[in-house]
Amino acid sequence: MKIIIGSDHGGYELKEEVINWLKDQKIDYEDFGTYTADAIDYGPIAKHVAEAVAQTKDQQRLGILICGTGIGMSMMANKVKGIRAAVAHNKFTATATRAHNNANILCLGARVLDAKTAVDAIDCWLKTPFEHGRHQKRIDYMTRFEQEIDG
Repeated sequence: MKIIIGSDHGGYELKEEVINWLKDQKIDYEDFGTYTADAIDYGPIAKHVAEAVAQTKDQQRLGILICGTGIGMSMMANKVKGIRAAVAHNKFTATATRAHNNANILCLGARVLDAKTAVDAIDCWLKTPFEHGRHQKRIDYMTRFEQEIDG
């Protein structure tokens, strides 16, 4: 598994802390920026990460996006076909995004989460398998809908 990670300026410091945690856990990652705390739009970063994650159909790549709230990143990432980006605020919501929604990108808010809560959420998210069962039909519905609107 490889984690593709990115942030805007609002999430830069938390991204750096998450990267240190990924290193400590010996989890392979690739940093798609930003690389400073200078102001930058979240859209291009979210698009770049989402496209990299979407290229892998077998969950070998997952993404983490960080901005001030996680909301802007999730909205942008979800524009990419095949992406199920979800905002999490704690271990419970992170676990649910994987177990029920099979989220392939976790979005976090640096202005609403401290570093410990963020890495605890990431740890749960990475360790939680998708439950399939009744949840699979919901994922299948989303996939069919994407295909319909894609034409």
